[in-house]
Amino acid sequence: MKKRSLPLSLGFLAGLSVGALAVSAAQAVEFERVPVTSDFCAEGAFYADFDQDGNTDLTYGAYIFYGPDFKKKEAYREAKPFQPTGYSDQFLCFTDDLNKDGFPDIIQVPWPGTDGFWYQNPGKNGGEWKKFFISQEIGNESQVYVDVDGDGQKDLVFNRNGYMGFASYDPNDTTAWKWHAVSEKDDKYQRYFHGIGAGDVNSDGRNDVIDSKGWYENPGKDAPNFNGVWKYHSFEFADRASTMCVFDVDGDGLNDVVCAWDAHLYGLVWWKASKAADGTMTFEKNEIQPVDPANPEGKISYTQMHAIDYADINGDGLIDFVTGKRWWAHGPNGDKEANFPAVLYWYECRRENGKTWFVPHKIDDNSGVGTQITVGDINGDGKQDVLSGNKKGCTLFIQK
Repeated sequence: MKKRSLPLSLGFLAGLSVGALAVSAAQAVEFERVPVTSDFCAEGAFYADFDQDGNTDLTYGAYIFYGPDFKKKEAYREAKPFQPTGYSDQFLCFTDDLNKDGFPDIIQVPWPGTDGFWYQNPGKNGGEWKKFFISQEIGNESQVYVDVDGDGQKDLVFNRNGYMGFASYDPNDTTAWKWHAVSEKDDKYQRYFHGIGAGDVNSDGRNDVIDSKGWYENPGKDAPNFNGVWKYHSFEFADRASTMCVFDVDGDGLNDVVCAWDAHLYGLVWWKASKAADGTMTFEKNEIQPVDPANPEGKISYTQMHAIDYADINGDGLIDFVTGKRWWAHGPNGDKEANFPAVLYWYECRRENGKTWFVPHKIDDNSGVGTQITVGDINGDGKQDVLSGNKKGCTLFIQK
C-alpha cells in the first residue's frame, strides 16, 4: 500500500506569541491516507475492536473491515450494492457494548424515517449477529449518540413522526428502546429534517437537545416534566444545519455552538454563548466560512457540509473540529457545486489576545463527509484520526 502524507503548512508560526510557540510541535499535523474500499456502502462509518484481538476494526455499511490493515472484510448483516447516484440503507452507525459482554455491538441508523436496529456481537466464538429493534421512523439525517438522561448510557437523538426526542436502551427490554419525546408535535420534524445535536447548552451540567431553530432545556431526570415536553428556547442557529456541536470554543466556561449554516449550501458558523444573571442564554454569530455564496473576502468556501465531529486534533488543549463536502448528496445535479472535489478539512481553534478563531487545514480532496464523519484515536497512539464513509467509499486518515 502506497502511503500519502498531507503536511500542514507551518507558515503561520511567524509572529505567534511565546505561548503559542510552546505548542507549535502539537500543531504540526500530518495524516496518512488509508483507502479501505471504493464501494458505496453507507453515508457514515465507525470503529471498534470487534473481535477483541487488540487491533481496531472499522464498520461501514453491512461490513466489518478487520484491522490492522482492513483488507479482510465480513458482512454482519445482509449486504446490498448501492450506486452513488442513489442512496444506501444506512446513513450513520455507532458502536457500543450494549449487553456488557466485552464485545462491541453495532447501532445501525437507517434511511431517514425507517426502522432502526442494533446488531449484537456474537463474541469470541463467532456466528450470527443477532438483530434487535431500536425504533420505528428514525428521522433526521445526522443523528447523534449522547447520554441525554444522565444514566451513563448513551442515547440516540432523533426526530420521529413530528416530535423531537431521544431513545434510550434498556438492557432488560430488548423489544425496543424507550422513546422520549421532548417537544410538542411540530410538522417541521419530518423525516428529512436537518440540524440536530445534544450538549450542555446552558452549562448547568445536563445535556440539552438542540436543533437548527432552538434548543430544548433538559430539566433533569428528577424533574416532573423530564418525561414530558421540555422548555424550548427559540433561536435561529442555522437555516438547515447538519450535526450541531456544543463545546466551549473560547474558553470562557460557557459552551458555544458550531454548525453548518446550510447542510447543502454555504456557511459555517460558531455561536458565542453568553449567560445573563437570570440564566437567559444569548448567542453571537461568528462566521468561519461565509454564508454569502458571493464570498467577497475570498475565504475557503464549499457546499454540502453535511456532518461535523469535534476533538482536540493537534493536542494543544483546545477543541477543534472536522467537516467537509458531502459529494453527490442529491446526485450529480442536485446541489450547488455537486461535482466539485470532495474536500475534507480540520479546523484548528486558535486563541490569542482575547480573540478566538478557527484556521482550516485541508486533509484530503477526494473523500469528504457523508451524513457522518468520525474522529477518534483509531490506531491507539494517542492522536486523533479521521474516518470518512460516503459515496466515495470508506477512507481512514491516520494522524502521523
